[in-house]
Amino acid sequence: MNKSELIAAIAKSTKLTKADVTNVVDQFLEVSKKELKKGGEISLTGFLSIKKVKRAARTGRNPRTGKVLKIAAKNVVKIKAGKALKDAV
Repeated sequence: MNKSELIAAIAKSTKLTKADVTNVVDQFLEVSKKELKKGGEISLTGFLSIKKVKRAARTGRNPRTGKVLKIAAKNVVKIKAGKALKDAV
C-alpha cells in the first residue's frame, strides 16, 4: 500500500475528504521527521516505535575488488514492531 492508497482507505473508513486526510498524513510525517531529527522517539503503543540511533564507524570490504575501506559513522532510523502488530500478522 502506498501513500495515496493509504489516504484513500482512511478517507473511506472515516468519511473525511481525501484533502483532509492528506493534510493529516503530511503533518504526521513532518512532525515525525522533526522529532527524529532532534533525537526523540515516536512510539505508537502496540503498533510500532521509531527512533534514531547512531551507527558507529567501521571497516568494510568492497566485494568486487576485496579492498578494505572505511565506512563513516552515521545516524539511522530503527523501527520496531509492537506486540499487537506482531500478533495481528
